[in-house]
Amino acid sequence: MVFLDFEQPLEKLYDQLEKVKQVAGEGVVDMDATIKQLESKIKSTRKEIYANLTGWQKVQLSRHPERPYTLYYINQMCRRFVELHGDRKFGDDKAIVGGIGTMDGQSVVIIGHQKGVNTKMRQYRNFGMANPEGYRKALRLMKMAERFGLPVVCLIDTPGAYPGIEAEERGQAEAIARNLFEMAQLTVPIVCAVIGEGASGGAIGIGVGDHVAMMENTWYSVISPESCSSILWRSWDYKEQAAEALKLTADHMLEFGIIDEIIKEPAGGAHQNPEEMAKTLKRHLKKALAQLQELSTEELLDRRAEKYNAIGSVHLPE
Repeated sequence: MVFLDFEQPLEKLYDQLEKVKQVAGEGVVDMDATIKQLESKIKSTRKEIYANLTGWQKVQLSRHPERPYTLYYINQMCRRFVELHGDRKFGDDKAIVGGIGTMDGQSVVIIGHQKGVNTKMRQYRNFGMANPEGYRKALRLMKMAERFGLPVVCLIDTPGAYPGIEAEERGQAEAIARNLFEMAQLTVPIVCAVIGEGASGGAIGIGVGDHVAMMENTWYSVISPESCSSILWRSWDYKEQAAEALKLTADHMLEFGIIDEIIKEPAGGAHQNPEEMAKTLKRHLKKALAQLQELSTEELLDRRAEKYNAIGSVHLPE
């Protein structure tokens, strides 16, 4: 079990619990009462810690190495999933996965960032940082969904689009901008969910939706706290202040009208109970899709346009 710096009180309690269980396993002393007491203390301590998380602490949680990623959720939510590859122009970007899945009899096209579960896989997936071909693959799948009348589900979890020279040479900005343009006009329902990090154009490249949700311990911002700190203070040392100034948490996004819903996580974060989190995510996605599928194409597009036109608008007092 991996503990973050603000979870140190929990780590100490878990160490104590492990030692007590070892003593209990030897069968010399009855430790049941002590075990129950420690388990109760762990539960109350966790509740206390997670009741008032800062923006930076939520950023840390969104990056937890044990946090489930897109493919985990897909495999848990879909009875059958067929992954599709390539953008038909350059290659297949492993940082974005996508294909056709079946959720309780409902066929959907699912697209999402994939970071990788260990060092080797993270390198293979480029840490979830997509190249232009990743966004073009995503658009190809969205157009396929439109052709066959299938709704689209996008799962967002990226530290940003890949900033390398080769990505710029292949048109990174154009690829993301094209996705924004096309998603705004797609004639099928689009449901988006931020399941981890939602950074910059890398996130918004598959983030235009009729219904946009964020998990409780995720963030969504034009820039990461570290990059913001390095620009404003010429150092990463002020990342905590930057996280607070950016107002990047799910609570802030809901307040600003940028998202429509916050999906509650298990106590301690999604990684504490991935199966429960997958069931919760699936329930929210199905509910949102059911509501959107009741709308006509014209209503769907009008509603989407109104949603994004309202973002950033300011009403000054007369």
